[in-house]
Amino acid sequence: MKQSTLLGLALAGLAPVAASLNVFAQAEPDVVPDPVTEVALIAQDDPFLWLEEVDGERALDWVKAQNADTARRLESQPLFDELYAQAKETLNSASRLPAISQQGEWLYNFWRDADHPRGLYRRTTLEEFAKDSPAWETVIDVDALAAAEDTQWVFRGMNCLPRKPEHCFVRLSPGGGDAVVTREFNSVTKEWVEDGFYLPEAKGSLGWIDADTVFVATDFGPGTMTDSGYPRVVKRWQRGTPLDSAELIHEGGQGSVSVGAFRGRSAGGDVDLVREGTSFWTSQYWQLDGGEKHRLEFPASATLAGVFQGRLILNLKQDWDRMGTVYPQGAVLVADTAALRGGDGEIDVMITPDETTVVESVRTMDNAVLVTVLDNVRGKIFRFVPGPEGGWTREQVAFPDDGSLDVVSTDDETGNFFARYESFTTPPSLYFVADGEKLPQDVKSQAPSFDGSRYESHQFFATSADGTQVPYFVVMAKGTEFDGSNPTHIFSYGGFRNALTPSYSGSYEALYGAYGKLWLDRGGVFVLANIRGGGEFGPAWHQAALKENRERAFEDFEAIAEDLVDRRITLPQHLGIEGRSNGGLLVGATMTRRPDLYGAVICGVPLLDMKRYHLLLAGASWMAEYGDPDKKEEWAYISKYSPYQNLEKGVDYPATFFYTSTRDDRVHPGHARKMAAKMESFGQEVWYYENLEGGHGGSSTNDQLAYRLALAYTHLWNQLR
Repeated sequence: MKQSTLLGLALAGLAPVAASLNVFAQAEPDVVPDPVTEVALIAQDDPFLWLEEVDGERALDWVKAQNADTARRLESQPLFDELYAQAKETLNSASRLPAISQQGEWLYNFWRDADHPRGLYRRTTLEEFAKDSPAWETVIDVDALAAAEDTQWVFRGMNCLPRKPEHCFVRLSPGGGDAVVTREFNSVTKEWVEDGFYLPEAKGSLGWIDADTVFVATDFGPGTMTDSGYPRVVKRWQRGTPLDSAELIHEGGQGSVSVGAFRGRSAGGDVDLVREGTSFWTSQYWQLDGGEKHRLEFPASATLAGVFQGRLILNLKQDWDRMGTVYPQGAVLVADTAALRGGDGEIDVMITPDETTVVESVRTMDNAVLVTVLDNVRGKIFRFVPGPEGGWTREQVAFPDDGSLDVVSTDDETGNFFARYESFTTPPSLYFVADGEKLPQDVKSQAPSFDGSRYESHQFFATSADGTQVPYFVVMAKGTEFDGSNPTHIFSYGGFRNALTPSYSGSYEALYGAYGKLWLDRGGVFVLANIRGGGEFGPAWHQAALKENRERAFEDFEAIAEDLVDRRITLPQHLGIEGRSNGGLLVGATMTRRPDLYGAVICGVPLLDMKRYHLLLAGASWMAEYGDPDKKEEWAYISKYSPYQNLEKGVDYPATFFYTSTRDDRVHPGHARKMAAKMESFGQEVWYYENLEGGHGGSSTNDQLAYRLALAYTHLWNQLR
């Protein structure tokens, strides 16, 4: 089972903005606020509330004016055109390593370039892929589809029924948001299936059971979505019948995050499962068996990582004391479903992490399990196979050290797999590993987008406020003088168990931007900060910055900034910081806590108004991470760092560039809009850019991404030199 199948059960949804006005939901029982008065009180407290009206005429006029002003100020800089051209060249390079997935005999890839800005979904054979210039067959031309249907389609993936490529689901987002339209597609004939399964735009899912039956979770009408805006109802749907006749399988709680169902396929038998996300970090599972639903008993915080030979693979996020046997936090277990249903069965330990080594991902094949671990934030891959007399045999696959590794595609039947390796200065390479082999074959390498031999990377540790040693990577030119004059760019995230690992500049996700050409080659220093809240050192590293301890993430980040200054790598006036999404909250909080520590800020698709975040779009699903601001005791600690509420008149904040997307249906664009407007009302100069499409990624095409990168790096260079 592919890991993405399980992760995809974090279904997406859109909560009505109108519902977000009810901030008095926790009022005393005998107080019934008048809706008109309620909205007026909110507006009085928040004069920029109108900017939460995503498509409101007044709000969009403000956005267009801000975009025009930012374009005027930054595009006029001599550096902008050069940065824009370099970013486009990097992102559209024909030598980019294709991101592949294997479905049957085909290797599939989604490819964007200058000629196909919305992308081609294409495929080739394994034999053809081994050639220097493989021939690709176009399966779906998204640009042509968008033109034919007059819709700004963004491709969100295709998933086919195993061994039946005529039955596939294609997900398309109008404008790039999380809500998608799902259509049935025949990948043999490359045609849409007439009168096939279809879901209109929604944050939901269709999952194959067999050729004529699916699990469906979507918006079935009033009362079928959670407070977080995700499906709370999942059904079994037969081909040729109307959706409203589908059989109810499970109905979750209104306060849960989401509900879904899926078939875990394995050589030893398939397992049908229902998952209810009771919070962002906890879930309850049931097994569907013989027409009945059986609850599975294991810790709610554990994640289901796969199904192997009819058994479930669990990754523990806390110690589990089961009938006197204690399984440690971070361990990977393989369990019989019978044991989890309270009957006879075995539970085996596959791997137990240590202080510096944590499990990052698990992928299963018919006869082996691949486990990717982080060892001091560097990737390693182990292959596990069942032992002849029980237990597991483990061997490490010999990939290069000092970088990041990702199993990108597996062939269940043969046991062969592809993995991607990259480091800060080494371009991505795609390796092929045959079943049972320890030595991978380098089959594809991306051409360098900058000369990595000129640079070196170091891992340093900073001491946080509570004494914790926090690691960070520094990438700089060889021979860089530690004289405090170096323009330095820190990127970090610090939340939701996400681990930031060494990534090459301009690789296909461009997570850290095209920092090679646009930053390092111009004399800059790049820093990747592995602060608490992330997953770099396992569940405990994440849990250390949850809820009332959120400020530890900010303290870690500030400790790294101070350590860079203490080492004389840079000084505050040359130090720029960047974060996206939760990372946008990070930089928003630290710039209001320590405005003296930074010279410039890039704040992308951010959370900033933590008083109202849970009322906007998917925000309610994150209360397990941040807390509930409607509870007095929890707002007491959230209020200490919420950037929007902590802005003060008369403070000289760092020069801040905000970016977001009108079509972001995960983190509301109102966060960035209101923060920028409030800073401007205090006389602070800000730069603001809102892409009218792009979803939470902020862009739908390489050209849109290149434009935003050019704006951001022009801003950094203007402020930090």
